[in-house]
Amino acid sequence: MRFIVTAGPTREHLDPVRFLSNPSTGRMGFAVARAARAAGHDVTLIAGPVALRTPPGVRRVDVVSARDMLAAVLAEIGGASDRQRVAPPLAVLVMTAAVADWRPARCAKTKLKKGEMSDTLKLVRNPDILKTINRSIRRATTGVPPVAPIRIGFAAETGVPDAEAARKCREKGLDLVVGNDVTRPDSGFGTSTNRVTLVTPDGRTQRLPLMSKLAVARRIVAFAERIASNG
Repeated sequence: MRFIVTAGPTREHLDPVRFLSNPSTGRMGFAVARAARAAGHDVTLIAGPVALRTPPGVRRVDVVSARDMLAAVLAEIGGASDRQRVAPPLAVLVMTAAVADWRPARCAKTKLKKGEMSDTLKLVRNPDILKTINRSIRRATTGVPPVAPIRIGFAAETGVPDAEAARKCREKGLDLVVGNDVTRPDSGFGTSTNRVTLVTPDGRTQRLPLMSKLAVARRIVAFAERIASNG
């Protein structure tokens, strides 16, 4: 199958040297890309600003902002029919990236001086990548599907993630949501391990024990393979 995996944070710039972001290191997404490639799949990794090496055999696209990431995902999806001669049709989209929901309303072209900045910062909402993809799914009627039929998302929460993961699964039309509590020292941003809950559209949950992010990634890849094999 063909996997598209998003990873890391996005940066929403106020000026060339200041931005809004989050602590995501991209480790989970890179682990998914590594696991999918090791399982024999064609993998494109769309990565925000991270300091990680590209897994062997994985095609990487670097982005900065949420809008950059959306454009890259849509470009990969739209190019599925063009690439099918050299790669399998698009089958799986795994959204592990911690995408910023908001960005500054204005990005200055030069560094803002203290006297040029106000005490308040006006924000505007970023586009929702999954909702945009779902709209593309509804528009697709002929030819090679321009979107991933298997969609997997993440819910990074501060507390028990089950309820929010279930909501996200329902509202965004996902096949699986992986929830985790990022305040835990063994499963937050930047750790090599993760403690996750798998939530499916029928409301079932499976809490996995503490394991390496690569082991979690292998579970995710296996889940996608089972869905594909069952049609």
